Amino acid sequence: MEKDQNENIKNENLANEENGQSTKPQDQTDDHNKKKEEEKKELTPEEKILELEDKLARTFAEMENQRRRFEKEKEDAFEYGGFSFAKEALSLIDNFERSKNILESDEKLKDSEALKKTLEHFDIIHKDLISIFNKNDIKQIDSLNKKLDPNFHQAMMEIEDDTKEPGTIIQEIQKGFTIKDRLLRPSLVGVAKKTQEKAPKTEETKENSETK
Repeated sequence: MEKDQNENIKNENLANEENGQSTKPQDQTDDHNKKKEEEKKELTPEEKILELEDKLARTFAEMENQRRRFEKEKEDAFEYGGFSFAKEALSLIDNFERSKNILESDEKLKDSEALKKTLEHFDIIHKDLISIFNKNDIKQIDSLNKKLDPNFHQAMMEIEDDTKEPGTIIQEIQKGFTIKDRLLRPSLVGVAKKTQEKAPKTEETKENSETK
């Protein structure tokens, strides 16, 4: 019995050794192949230099792009930093013009010396405001008798007028302004359109109107 057990153990050991020997050459072959692949992948000194030059060129290009973006943002901040303030300040001009229109349409004040002097002061302040705006590159958009331009004008109504070409601005509801080369707000305008011809009455409609 003991002999049988010893023989079984020996047989198992021999089998393990054989398995180990059979896998060992395969492992050696795999390692050899890996080394060959690594040798193939290894770059020559010239190739390494070219690779480094390419990386440096890409890095410098990215740095230059970032510098340009920074310069552009700095210029925009300097030139258009007061955009919001300028837009809010336009309400001063609007209020002046509204106040002037209210005073001019007041029947009790018409042709009075008080009204004339008040309007003179209004005009002086209005001119000063426009002058300050112009010095800061905030300018009014010239609209009347111009063709409607969606980049600068917003049409609020159409007015029948056969003396003007359709699409010509004949009324300015609210003045528009630009700051440097940007639109601060569009002009609100009324544009001309052709007079619509009324359809001629038919005999039937004439009879109906006569009976009524």
